Amino acid sequence: MKMRIPQVLLTTFSSGFLTFAVTSCGISEPIPAAVQKPQKIMHQWYDDGGPGKVAIHISLRDQIAEFKRGGRNIGWSYVATGKEGHLTKPGSYRITEKIVDKYSNRYGWIEDEFGNVVKGDAKVTSPVGAGETYVPAPMPFWMRLTNYGIGMHAGVIPRPGETASHGCIRLPKEFAPILFDSIQVGTPVSISNRPAEQREMREYYPAAPFARQSL
Repeated sequence: MKMRIPQVLLTTFSSGFLTFAVTSCGISEPIPAAVQKPQKIMHQWYDDGGPGKVAIHISLRDQIAEFKRGGRNIGWSYVATGKEGHLTKPGSYRITEKIVDKYSNRYGWIEDEFGNVVKGDAKVTSPVGAGETYVPAPMPFWMRLTNYGIGMHAGVIPRPGETASHGCIRLPKEFAPILFDSIQVGTPVSISNRPAEQREMREYYPAAPFARQSL
């Protein structure tokens, strides 16, 4: 003979079990939001627009460019200079050319027919397969330093404080147009191994995702 359990007991049991299950799984507790770590400061610009011309110093040691106007500090920026095998040479230079939209005649990447990057660090002479296309690396806000293709421009800085380029000086993309508009042909640029005067090393920066190469 089967025992019939009163409906009220079933209801009470079901409600109690559901309450236990929800509580034990933690569903009743609010899910904490992911903690957002601050982005690393890549540049600071506080040009007063006063008297004097802009001068630039690039520290190869710290991968930081510092800017002065008439001897006054007006800002700094992380840069990425030449990596091993393509080292940026120390020396005294001057800006000899300014071009907003420029593309490298030496380096770039190779894409397949769908626009996927199949080789992120290619040269003009790199073999190109069927259906693939060589794409020259963009170097926007180009500021030339040498007659053999070295200059400053907007580009990828994968890990601030480390070298990454083929010899050029990459600037943060959002900062390059600011500097471009603040300097002239003839602006002096010194590159050395001495430490930078201004450093901003406190903020966290995330690991950089894969990116197309630029000079």
